Amino acid sequence: MDIQAEFGAIDIYLFDQLLRGRIVRRDRIVDAGCGGGRNLVYLLRQGYDVWGLDADPDPIRDVRAIASELAPAGPPDRFRVEPVEESTFADAFATVVISSAVLHFARDDAHFDAMARGTWRILAPGGMLFCRLASTIGMESRVVPLDPAGHRYRLPDGTVRYLVDEARLTALTGALGGKLLDPLKTTVVQDQRSMTTWVVRKGESRA
Repeated sequence: MDIQAEFGAIDIYLFDQLLRGRIVRRDRIVDAGCGGGRNLVYLLRQGYDVWGLDADPDPIRDVRAIASELAPAGPPDRFRVEPVEESTFADAFATVVISSAVLHFARDDAHFDAMARGTWRILAPGGMLFCRLASTIGMESRVVPLDPAGHRYRLPDGTVRYLVDEARLTALTGALGGKLLDPLKTTVVQDQRSMTTWVVRKGESRA
């Protein structure tokens, strides 16, 4: 088996959810901020019901090309050019929503909340949100706040990101009516950034 061809550049933490049986063939999956589809190669190849959106038309063009090769029978509108906070997907459309390295591009608190709730809106009750985003966890003393009233920081690698912490994610989980499926897991990338994995089950009462 050519592992790279089979799985693409799938996030290892998303692959972990597959291995644990949390993403199955009966699921309808939306990648909210899919980029060029790096997390979707295996799912498309194996015939999963996969959809996606991204605000940038160039990566959507790329993922459409991948889909046309690996799963040409899919509906023509399954990959859409639109921001996650203004998605045209219906409420409760998906049983699994992927948000990989998306929410930390929020401009400010209001934009982050709009992105988070826009992502959550399309998830069906009982469904799973898999999210990876930059955080301050483990790097509290090494990130530089750019706005004391907000959550924008300069990271050691020189990039600027909207960062959350454990308290923010815990509070947001409750506010959305979700339940953590896993404890928050954070990877500290030396001299660069901190990335947190946030996996949540949506309750029967939708937020």
